[in-house]
Amino acid sequence: MSALRVSIDSDVCIGAGQCVLTAPGVFDQDEDGFGLVRPGLEDGGGNPLVKEAARACPVQAVTVEEG
Repeated sequence: MSALRVSIDSDVCIGAGQCVLTAPGVFDQDEDGFGLVRPGLEDGGGNPLVKEAARACPVQAVTVEEG
């Protein structure tokens, strides 16, 4: 299995929370309600829902890169 790199573009995120609803073990929201990747889980933490969370984002702020 290839390594993943998960990130959220804070300039694009609108705080819809779909990433958190889809994969709460990997994503969280900051004090302003914007999405963030939980510290230490920038590799997705093996969560199979990370890619689905990226697809669920209404503004495509979540990026999952395979490398």
